[in-house]
Amino acid sequence: MAITTCDVTIIGAGPYGLSAAAHLRTVKGLEVRAFGEPMSFWERNMPVGMFLRSNWTATRIADPNSSLTLEAYQMTCGNHLSFPVPLDRFVQYGLWYQRQAVPDLDRRKITRVETDGKGFRVVLEDGEVLNSARVVIAAGIGSFAWRPPEFRDLPSALASHTSEHRDLRQFAGKQMLVIGGGQSALESAALLHESGAMAEVVTRSQRIHWLQGWLSKTLHHRSGTLIRKMLYAPTDVGPAGLSQLMARPDLLNHLPRGLREKLWKRSVRPAGAGWLVNRLKDVPIRLGTSVVSVDVKGDRVKIRLSDETERIVDRVLLGTGYRVDISKYDFLSPKLKESISQHNGYPRLGRGLETSVDGLHILGAPAAWSFGPLMQFVSGAHYASRALTRCISGKTSCAFGAPPSFR
Repeated sequence: MAITTCDVTIIGAGPYGLSAAAHLRTVKGLEVRAFGEPMSFWERNMPVGMFLRSNWTATRIADPNSSLTLEAYQMTCGNHLSFPVPLDRFVQYGLWYQRQAVPDLDRRKITRVETDGKGFRVVLEDGEVLNSARVVIAAGIGSFAWRPPEFRDLPSALASHTSEHRDLRQFAGKQMLVIGGGQSALESAALLHESGAMAEVVTRSQRIHWLQGWLSKTLHHRSGTLIRKMLYAPTDVGPAGLSQLMARPDLLNHLPRGLREKLWKRSVRPAGAGWLVNRLKDVPIRLGTSVVSVDVKGDRVKIRLSDETERIVDRVLLGTGYRVDISKYDFLSPKLKESISQHNGYPRLGRGLETSVDGLHILGAPAAWSFGPLMQFVSGAHYASRALTRCISGKTSCAFGAPPSFR
């Protein structure tokens, strides 16, 4: 069995993993190895025809020299990007970024990570073992797709999560019930309708929150550059004013936990992009309604709703989002999982996004409990990669201690 060593092993090759690798490779003498299929979740688990909800500045993948921008990609490849940015073009941009920043990306799957007393023992799918001083997990949210309890016993042929389908055109002519009131559910419903399916949306929310409304458009486009920059950070997470706080996780950490939870909910509540409104004008949306019971009727599903109405549909599509639970990372050994201090499935992270296990860092959505909702978005890689690099390079303390949020 081959055994090699390195300083840092990065697991994951989406925006966070690629950005972390690009930043860490600026540290002289640091041997960094990155593993994963580049942009795989975006390419395999997001529907054809999707658009990114975030604005232009928040869609760029962070790099240490700010040279691998969307503008640079367009100029180099001659591939024009419209706004909103189409999913397939964003994937192509991510693959271009990978070729420029991490050309030696290793696409082998990591099957096991465990501590060995001095660092980590990383096992690859072909049996190779890598001894690594540090491990950075940037494995994304694919493992966290949320399936509400009432649908857990239904076969996937009758109820499935939006992340399970690459092409919604397969449901043309089908009666579809979409559960959820956020971007994933709403855009999936629009795509289903446009593909010839008969779609209906059911959500517990009393109203749909639409982004880019009249006030937002006014502040973004009619208030002048100075006021816009004061109210909105380039990271594009949170409403006017609050956006600037969400862009500064270190400052956010000084607020009481209760207040931070309220600000989190206000910043990333379920919402749909304003450009979906016209696309959904012919799609029924039932508000303030929940699922009471679910029964199989032959090869269809019978749904009873809280408004005492019933639906019999060909399939239920769950636009119910994701719930972080790092115990679902199957490559982590049971002992290692137990060693990580957690809160409701989220790892408690210190500076450099380090867990309670020395040398183990977790980036992306799992870092949101410690560093705010910015970590749930591509734009959060700017903060995460810089903080990680400062920590590993020794410019700031990397020890897991007691930041304000843990006291």
